Amino acid sequence: MLNYIWATLIIIGICVAGLLGRFGGEDGIIDGAFAMARIGVMNIALPLAAIMMIWLGVMRLAEKSGMIDLVARAVRPVMKWLFPDVPADHPAMGAMIMNMAANVLGLGNSATPLGLKAMQHLDDLNPHKGTASNAMCTFLAINTSSVTLIPVTAIALLSSAGIPDPYQIMGTVIGATLISTLVAIISVKLFEKMPVFRDKGASDDAAGEDGEGGKKDGGQGLRKIGPWGALILCAVLVATGFFVCIAAMPDFHQAVIDKLHLQGILDQLAAEKVTLEHAEVAGEMPGWRRWMFAFSLTAIPFIWLFFIVYAWVRGVKVYEEFVEGAKEGFGVAVRIMPFLVTMLVALAIFRDSGALLVLQNVLRPLLDLVSFPVELVPMALMRPLSGSGSQGVLVEILTNESIGDTLKYTAATMFGSTETTFYVLAVYFGSVGIRRTRHALAAGLCADAAGIIAAVVICNLVFG
Repeated sequence: MLNYIWATLIIIGICVAGLLGRFGGEDGIIDGAFAMARIGVMNIALPLAAIMMIWLGVMRLAEKSGMIDLVARAVRPVMKWLFPDVPADHPAMGAMIMNMAANVLGLGNSATPLGLKAMQHLDDLNPHKGTASNAMCTFLAINTSSVTLIPVTAIALLSSAGIPDPYQIMGTVIGATLISTLVAIISVKLFEKMPVFRDKGASDDAAGEDGEGGKKDGGQGLRKIGPWGALILCAVLVATGFFVCIAAMPDFHQAVIDKLHLQGILDQLAAEKVTLEHAEVAGEMPGWRRWMFAFSLTAIPFIWLFFIVYAWVRGVKVYEEFVEGAKEGFGVAVRIMPFLVTMLVALAIFRDSGALLVLQNVLRPLLDLVSFPVELVPMALMRPLSGSGSQGVLVEILTNESIGDTLKYTAATMFGSTETTFYVLAVYFGSVGIRRTRHALAAGLCADAAGIIAAVVICNLVFG
């Protein structure tokens, strides 16, 4: 399906650009395509390689220490229902769980390396290389519609635009993503049974047989934690709770600083401004939202600290294993570059040619019939295509004084509860060389549509 969509975007974009005279110039498709190719490599792929080195190192420690096994067992019934072709003790289960948890916490780009690691494990089970398995399609559909507790970027844009009470969208985003995730799961399970999407020639037991060979040796040869190890892990949990309290209660944080006479040190640190900004934002939030923000803020440091300490007390050579995991990061980034550039260039041509605006005007009368706000059409069309483009659309909506706050909350909810489906498919499938995506795109777009519609309905009920 991506073959048809990609070619259609290019062909329509070039034709429209020719009609509108938008081949050359700063706003033309030629400069736009080359600029987007540079962005794909320099601003996305290479920075992603650095992030991946960190997260794949942490994942290596989690695998070697047996932590992934423990996490997978906790949610095994649900995961086994969602992914019946993946053995319960396969490392793919743990990697998918970690990716989903990162998405729920709103950790943004930190979830991508975990998802790419999961795709590599799923590809190990895939009996037909180059063709997406049912498990891959299900994982991608859930990934593009994942429930989000804290839409950090959308909240930050609302706040910077001066919209009152930006954290009100947390509830609407949770509601919209719950609906989109449900639709994603239903649609992907229905589509995989359709003849047009069926993986012809795949044997039912291939995944199970391959899964036996894919077992990891994470928990073998490790020493037991013991009383001292348990004490250390408890200390990590207590310290994390203390840091959460600091992030959630600025007054308590200041009291601790005064008690320990640390103000002088803070005054000398360049990071003081960032620290105080976090404290001020947290202080503006009411009740439970302040605590949710604090948990999100401390989630990444806690994961790093706990996984490293857990692996260390179990006898894993943490430095050496972290380095081994980090080595994979750059290789994955290099593999996804062609897929990423190919998709981004097509999207840039379609957008810069004016074809997206033409499509928006064509759909406007139809959307008027179903009472869909025409001001939100650009967001609905751009969001599945481009993250930076949809963010620019959101900024335009938020800074437009003629648009009411309800529509601005709705636009931010749409941004926070949907995903750049084409980008996700290009990156995730490109990392393992998948060219036949089967029903993954269709399920992802169904989830996007459900999230967009749910955002409009829920925000009308809450803010209308």
